[in-house]
Amino acid sequence: MRQTAAMLYSVFKIRIGMAIMVSALAGLAVTPGRLLSAFEVVALAFAVLGASAAAGAFNHMVERDLDSRMKRTRTRPFVTGQLNAGVPWYSGILLLLAASVGLAWWAINPVAALYVYLGAVVYGYIYTVVLKRRTAWNIVIGGLAGSFAVLAGAAAADPTPGPVPLLMAGVLFLWTPPHFWSLAMALRKDYQAADVPMLPVVLGDGRSARVIFAHTVVLVAVSLAPMVVPGPYALGPIYGTLASLGGLYFIRASWRLVHNPGPAMAMKAFFASLVQLCAVLAGAILWGTGIV
Repeated sequence: MRQTAAMLYSVFKIRIGMAIMVSALAGLAVTPGRLLSAFEVVALAFAVLGASAAAGAFNHMVERDLDSRMKRTRTRPFVTGQLNAGVPWYSGILLLLAASVGLAWWAINPVAALYVYLGAVVYGYIYTVVLKRRTAWNIVIGGLAGSFAVLAGAAAADPTPGPVPLLMAGVLFLWTPPHFWSLAMALRKDYQAADVPMLPVVLGDGRSARVIFAHTVVLVAVSLAPMVVPGPYALGPIYGTLASLGGLYFIRASWRLVHNPGPAMAMKAFFASLVQLCAVLAGAILWGTGIV
């Protein structure tokens, strides 16, 4: 049972889904509007998590040929034959997505449901099927998946997003490329073997490191913008402190990557990006909910 649970946790990419879910809750927290009941908040969380899980499992199935050529992913269940891609899995994924979108529609509103759907489609289809094998812009456009999660949370409180949730959606959009490019640099040989045109494969480590650094600086600047939004809804000092600390940590790691491009430093930048995102989301939720 434990092995099965671990396998399904991996197949449905629950760890990523949890991050997407927290992004939606952050979008809700920073959006002025109606106060949701506990049931509605839980429904929003499960709708986003379920849609993300459906997209994650679809990604595993579609990319099993790529995964078989990469050291990091060659033991995934659809590669080894532990799970067989076919009609039952495709049907189950479609039902999970439909149930997740339906839950958001029923418990929240149609606009939130639309964003939940768009987030899953961007990652599951636009990124995985259309872009990943064709262009180095794959993860740039794929970053919209996280943005739609933030907008889904914001739409639960107000279907018309204001400047703060739009900026938070921009943060998720800008965060995804340097986060994934850092990982792709650390695992460049894998992506080369699979013939996937991730940025470090196309540009090499040195030029990619400079792009990552520039992108990180813009990301951090945008992440601080919600503090200076005109009007009463600007995010306050707890958000600013966490976002600044996380941002400086990521900038430092990406600057070090410029001076020492390669797998070891790229992995440090990758983990720094996780710290930065956690700091931003925690700051948004803590400030928006009034916990501190």
